[in-house]
Amino acid sequence: MAKNDYYATLGVDRNAGADDIKKAYRKLAMKYHPDQNQGDEAAERKFKELNEANDVLSDEQKRAAYDQYGHAAFEQGGPGGFGEGGFGEGFGAGFADIFDEMFGDFMGGGGGRRAGRTSGRGADLRYNMEISMTQAFSGSKTNIRVPTSIQCEACRGSGSAGGKAPDTCPSCQGHGKIRAQQGFFTIERTCPTCQGQGQVISEACPGCGGSGRTSREKTLSVNIPAGVEDGTRIRLAGEGEAGLRGAPSGDLYIFISIAPHHIFQRDGANIYCKVPIPVTTAALGGHIEVPTVDGGRAKINIPAGTQPGHQFRLKGKGMSVLRSRDRGDMFVQASVETPVNLTRKQKELLEEFESAGRKADNNPQSEGFFTKVREIWEDLKE
Repeated sequence: MAKNDYYATLGVDRNAGADDIKKAYRKLAMKYHPDQNQGDEAAERKFKELNEANDVLSDEQKRAAYDQYGHAAFEQGGPGGFGEGGFGEGFGAGFADIFDEMFGDFMGGGGGRRAGRTSGRGADLRYNMEISMTQAFSGSKTNIRVPTSIQCEACRGSGSAGGKAPDTCPSCQGHGKIRAQQGFFTIERTCPTCQGQGQVISEACPGCGGSGRTSREKTLSVNIPAGVEDGTRIRLAGEGEAGLRGAPSGDLYIFISIAPHHIFQRDGANIYCKVPIPVTTAALGGHIEVPTVDGGRAKINIPAGTQPGHQFRLKGKGMSVLRSRDRGDMFVQASVETPVNLTRKQKELLEEFESAGRKADNNPQSEGFFTKVREIWEDLKE
């Protein structure tokens, strides 16, 4: 099934800035959040689409790849090179190919690029990791299992049977490139005999077929720093695929996504939550206890006459700030709850309150509203 355009999903223009994308995502994410639409499968699918679109458009490199290639940039083998299984010949490599085709035969630079890319360095890998908001707050250490290529143990990465050192390529004398004269120009190309390696093997290792690496799943320990945000990328140098015949290994890039919390919503270092308050507490005043992201509790004094939507700020009770000892703030929004399933006695008390007379001082907002409405009606009669 074809995917929707990421810009259309967030409802922004293709030239929208990072702040506009962030605001659009935040607004729609709150609207379609699973906690606000329990049991609504359509809303859940929409929420996932919003997260996917935001993950791409909020990252400059991924957005550039998407603008150039569309959804194909993130598919396996796509020109963008961001598919599962690694970057390999990534986004920039596509431009290198174009450069090679246009100028390689005349300037020699293209040949140099191809030789560098075929030097055997292992491909970079991508690993998507989802963590909880609690883990993002406090940081954590976890183990992951990554399918990758490792150095062949039988030949110790040389690719030659018995671990014998490869021989110098007779065609290029170990340079990995050959030169040819065409008129006034000297053309430099990747050596076809050794594919730019500068070395050849007389007898390939039976364990790896001469590549110097084998496929295996390895376990890695990953430290998640406190305060990490959704979309953060962690680089593990040298933990990607092993290079060909002892060449350097690629890197492993871990992309962090934070699972939605059932109570808290995060905006940078600040935390937001809605708390239902009984109408009696809102009217008469009192206090409530609310949970905090660090697993503790915070006491909030509710002043008499608290209105729905009023926010209480708890300074320093928000998320950890990355690479800092600071913390954001927590904002608690009052949601005044109308009582239901009243007993006869409770109804009588409310009716007695109603019969005592409504005063503007008791209900300033409603009285002010209906006063303006009456003025509008009077103007219409004239």
